[in-house]
Amino acid sequence: MGAAGGGAFLLGDTSPEGVFTPEDFTEEHRMIAEMTEQFVEQEVRPHDDRLEAQDFTLLVGLLRKAGELGLLGADVPEEYGGSGLDKVASTLLTEKLVKAGSFALSHGAHTGIGSLPIVLFGTEEQKRRYVPDLVSGRKLAAYCLTEPSSGSDALGARTTAVLDEAGTHYTLNGTKQFITNAGFADLFIVYAKIDGKQFSAFIVEREYEGVSTGPEEKKMGIKGSSTRALILDNVRVPAENLLGEPGRGHVIAFNILNIGRYKLAAGCVGSSKWALQLAVEYARNRRQFGRPIADFPLLRQKMADVYARIYAAESMVYRTAGLIEGALSGLSGADAADAKQVARAIEEYALECSINKVYASECLDFAADEGVQIHGGYGYIQEYPIERIYRDSRINRIFEGTNEINRLLIPDTLLKRAMKGRLPLLETLERLQSELTEPRPEPDGTPLSEEGIMLQAGKRLFLLAGGTAVSRIPPDRLEQHQEVLASLADMAIAIYAAESAWLRSRKAAGRGDREEGVRLDAARLIVADTLETLEQKAKTVLAATLEGDALRVQLGIVRRLARFEPLNRVEVRRRIAARVVEEGGYVGS
Repeated sequence: MGAAGGGAFLLGDTSPEGVFTPEDFTEEHRMIAEMTEQFVEQEVRPHDDRLEAQDFTLLVGLLRKAGELGLLGADVPEEYGGSGLDKVASTLLTEKLVKAGSFALSHGAHTGIGSLPIVLFGTEEQKRRYVPDLVSGRKLAAYCLTEPSSGSDALGARTTAVLDEAGTHYTLNGTKQFITNAGFADLFIVYAKIDGKQFSAFIVEREYEGVSTGPEEKKMGIKGSSTRALILDNVRVPAENLLGEPGRGHVIAFNILNIGRYKLAAGCVGSSKWALQLAVEYARNRRQFGRPIADFPLLRQKMADVYARIYAAESMVYRTAGLIEGALSGLSGADAADAKQVARAIEEYALECSINKVYASECLDFAADEGVQIHGGYGYIQEYPIERIYRDSRINRIFEGTNEINRLLIPDTLLKRAMKGRLPLLETLERLQSELTEPRPEPDGTPLSEEGIMLQAGKRLFLLAGGTAVSRIPPDRLEQHQEVLASLADMAIAIYAAESAWLRSRKAAGRGDREEGVRLDAARLIVADTLETLEQKAKTVLAATLEGDALRVQLGIVRRLARFEPLNRVEVRRRIAARVVEEGGYVGS
């Protein structure tokens, strides 16, 4: 077992038994998944056209009905009216809602980034006052961070808050942009700078004088959701509605975004599965040249590649859910000290949350694009659901911090933790040179043992590239080398995805279930593809930071680390695709 904590997966080995996987779902988890799917099929999808046309009266009614069933309070303790479910259950609920389309987005914005700031960081009085209504759906929430002049640069917000002389009210002025649920939300979590300096969070009620919203934005996708600007014109907010401490709004904002990122990844996993299901169903029924197009090897190759990426994304999402559940267990944020512990617990896995967000959103785009391609011309027609999945998927690479910003956060987080002694990165780099001369272990004959050796080599490629970059680029100039940082982030993302798939398959090996073979093949394919990615990215980093003999020596090490017998991808993909076509879509949970 390697070092514990966020980012530690890059520095050592992880035991399969210590990782949560979908095969570990309890009966309660499966009941929640089934109840969520039934709600979507029976209550939401029959009204799909009306919801897509922005019938917000219907949407609000359905959200309240979801509240009656307990589907708005998964992350809320029972004492405030919630279900108090573990993070695995609430993640599973998020995944299973995706066929509800834009309703799922409205639900997620309310239950996640809209409600969790109060649930996790509110005072006891704030929780008692607001959370039960948020859980029931009597009040709906929105999260207001982005501004016309500050998107990724959230701390550059211009919205201001000024405390009056009596100390009873803050006056807020400013505009928030692209606010999901703005058309019908009752509560807004608003970030503003006290006296233009202290970035802070406030609970703002719609009924306060001076609160208004702009017109609905005309969007490429997610058309059924409400997206408007929130306008604050001399809005007097009671001082007791300050959320958290003055000047500490960034702690709330960024940690809520961390939760939002891995929840978004869960939704992307669900949508990817749906896209694959639609593609396979279409391919089995569409006949060309006298047979179903699902029989054609090139289309089967697409299905296999989509399946493998979903398998990796699903594995990483539930691995992360298990990590966050372990970190948050027993914490309620009931007082200031506990709230700080909650923030630390969430921040511990900020790097993994960013990785989840990037990989899963790009997995969904891949699944949607290949789904359209398998549909051919029909994939471009609105009558077919894959067309909307394709349009709706695009926003996920922008939501919760663009993928570019998240890529920059990954190496930045690693280095900051190393500098603070929270992660033994520098010590590991010091040992790397001696480890590079050690002979490569031999496979021991157990399932995926060679892939485990490949992952170890891949981690050394990351450390070699990262260590070279850190040693050659002055710390104060690293941010000017975004291309290098992004390549290192891509390496970390690929390692976490591949290792998650590998750990899951290793853990499940030997159970004898029907899915064992396809799980093993998916892990083989993902690990083989990952090693090639790592080799290419390592060369990119080294070529950007070295030259001459020094570069040639390091490239020689890269070639040696990445030298493995190539996988017969054709045969592996054919086996995966055969099982996917037989199943009619995703094989597994």
